[in-house]
Amino acid sequence: MNNFTRNTLILLTGLLTGMMLAIGSGVWAERDSGQAQSIPVEDIRSLSEVFGKIKDNYVEDVGDKVLLENAIRGMLTGLDPHSTYLDKEAFHELRVGTTGEFGGLGIVVGLEDGFVKVISPIDDTPAQRAGIKAGDLIIRLDGKTVKGMSLDDAVKIMRGRPGTSIELLVVRTGEDKPLTFKVTRDKIRVQSVKNKTLEKGFGYVRVTQFQERSSSDLKKQISKLKKENGGKLKGIVLDLRNNPGGLLDAAVEISDIFITKGPIVSVKGRDDDNKVVHSAKPDDMLDGAPIVVLVNGGSASASEIVAGALQDHKRAVIMGTKTFGKGSVQTVVPLGNNTAIKLTTARYYTPSGRSIQAKGIEPDIEIQNLKVTNGEKEPVGQVKEADLTGHLENGEDDEENGDSVTSKKDEKKNLANEDYALYEALNLLKGLTLLSGR
Repeated sequence: MNNFTRNTLILLTGLLTGMMLAIGSGVWAERDSGQAQSIPVEDIRSLSEVFGKIKDNYVEDVGDKVLLENAIRGMLTGLDPHSTYLDKEAFHELRVGTTGEFGGLGIVVGLEDGFVKVISPIDDTPAQRAGIKAGDLIIRLDGKTVKGMSLDDAVKIMRGRPGTSIELLVVRTGEDKPLTFKVTRDKIRVQSVKNKTLEKGFGYVRVTQFQERSSSDLKKQISKLKKENGGKLKGIVLDLRNNPGGLLDAAVEISDIFITKGPIVSVKGRDDDNKVVHSAKPDDMLDGAPIVVLVNGGSASASEIVAGALQDHKRAVIMGTKTFGKGSVQTVVPLGNNTAIKLTTARYYTPSGRSIQAKGIEPDIEIQNLKVTNGEKEPVGQVKEADLTGHLENGEDDEENGDSVTSKKDEKKNLANEDYALYEALNLLKGLTLLSGR
């Protein structure tokens, strides 16, 4: 072993020892007996030995910085699918992503069994337009096998200049063979909140991601819906399907728009005293009007916080399929030199104390993603009162019984065909409104 490598090993051992001492309260916690755990000198020596073997014997020369970054990356990725090392580029992308504009395909991904799993495609992005769905497993990227890649490496391949294309080979549940998608990269600009009036008095708001502006945007959209409907809403559908999450603060603020008191979410770390409870303020922007929340397997993290809080407070009916089940908190810790680590530091709990992690939120009413087709037509010759010669007229204005009624029926039929879950959510919302006497 040459002097340079030997000196590097001594420096590495010293750095690792110093690092372990510096974060003793975080990683090397005291035992119940009150005695502190000792630093694993033998393990550090083994790491140093591996470092030296690579420096001396690897087929190509590898820089010290690369080896050290890989060691850090390995320490984190070995913990769970969400802890990771962020180099300069990844750290920059993370910070930009929370503001709602970034480059790429428009999918939120994680690792599962060595493959890249699509947690959710983002609305109005190249991935969604190409047909990528939540739950898809990406097994190849431009012909390169994903198995064995780190998540960071896979993400780097998917990134690129707007206008360039990438080919994804995808395994999808229910399909006999892998599917191929050619997706053209674009600048992703996420509009986090959208709205529309479903019927007079009934609004629809969709939150696509939880960003810095999501709470204020949602308030503006609800105010806009109120104005369109004579200053008051009978109820709303809150659509969180395929919403991969985002900022904890945004989830708390959005829940607080509808909840007037009590806890929204609890964040508990490793130690019993490391617990934070976020509570609601006494305001409800809908004044108690019914809410139906739509969720599915692509609803994760912050989406599950909102759904769990509204469900536990009995403030909304949750409809759809079981959510993703990401109930862990990642804290981004800057390391200097514009790099950082994203470390899982706590778990989320709903107001009733349920852990979201690996369980998700069970909907109150389960409804699958079905496609509606037209049923049998009425039998030929079916006679109704209006067909009888000399029948008595209704006595109301023609407007009530003419084209406007036909138009409303057509709108309902179109909604059922386009989005069956939303169609059923609207029906439930109308039923809740009738029961509440609004």
